[in-house]
Amino acid sequence: MRTAIVHEWLVTHAGSERVVEQMLNLYPDADLFSLVEFLPPELKYFIRHKPVTTSFLQKLPFANPHFRNYLPLMPLAIEQFDVSGYDLVLSSSHAVAKGVMTRADQLHISYVHTPVRYAWDLQQQYLQGAKLNRGLKSGLTQLVLHYLRLWDVASANRVDHFIANSRYVAQRIRKTYRRSAHVIYPPVAVERFQPNSQREEFYFVLSRFVPYKRVDVIIDAFNQLGLPLVVVGDGSERQRIYAMAKSNITILGHQPEAVVVDLMQRCKAFVFAAAEDFGIALVEAQAAGAPVIAYGKGGATETVIPGKTGLLFPEQTAASLISAVQLFESKQQEFPVEILRHHAERFTPERFRHQLSHYIDRKWTEFQRKDAIQ
Repeated sequence: MRTAIVHEWLVTHAGSERVVEQMLNLYPDADLFSLVEFLPPELKYFIRHKPVTTSFLQKLPFANPHFRNYLPLMPLAIEQFDVSGYDLVLSSSHAVAKGVMTRADQLHISYVHTPVRYAWDLQQQYLQGAKLNRGLKSGLTQLVLHYLRLWDVASANRVDHFIANSRYVAQRIRKTYRRSAHVIYPPVAVERFQPNSQREEFYFVLSRFVPYKRVDVIIDAFNQLGLPLVVVGDGSERQRIYAMAKSNITILGHQPEAVVVDLMQRCKAFVFAAAEDFGIALVEAQAAGAPVIAYGKGGATETVIPGKTGLLFPEQTAASLISAVQLFESKQQEFPVEILRHHAERFTPERFRHQLSHYIDRKWTEFQRKDAIQ
């Protein structure tokens, strides 16, 4: 099959890019399309140093690093890609990649990390976090998001089959696009971690400092608990997070991967307060032998086994988290490292490639059969 892989933007090697990496491992001869590509040289290995076909956004002023400011132009940009020469189009989509234009005789399978968060269920949080909840700029932004929603729903009809990265995202796809989605959990590099049964006394947070991650809830809870907490991350709420933290909380800002791995392998437990689509960090923590204390909504309900690999707290509040930490303090001996690691190994890249390859082969066979009948 002549194969094209389409992604929104290539600027780092995070969760969605790891999906692209595994797609390229399955289809090494595939051609790669992305709205922009600003990968530093040391990260180009994961796309096999392939040339990337980019859109006109690549050459716009200040696109690097402010390409997100061109959101209103992204639907137009993704539609300009010419993928007419391919049999199979795979899109890795968290914003607009699924909107690439294909013909009836091409098979388009879209792996959806999330419907556009800031245009749908997180719009109000996004507007408030960006201080765009009133005034002229707010009105213009909401108008852009309104038209993005219209385009987002319309472009869903260009996809033959959806794959969701969790059951939670599959539910959101059904709600947003009225389409069903097959669930294949994303790849997690569990091999990076060595589970350690000797845990230290600090709790650990790894998160971007943005409103929906609710790092403020964790800081508030540990201010009251007085227990040692180490926080790694950065983002738009950094000043607020730093100002909130008391002396028992250490905020390290952004850290290299080696430091994160070390902290994961030593911490008493990993704490997470967001309603995340999947939550790769939750699986990474378990791979490192760290029990997880997480908000019981979204992907956490699919990656954490309550009472075996961690605890889930029912409300996104400091009081609810405090109760969970206090329960953990009294029951922490019930989370053996072997069970944590075994559970994390359900999400390996090898498992992802196997499931994705099997699904694509099946849909390609069905597609050819229908084409032959017609």
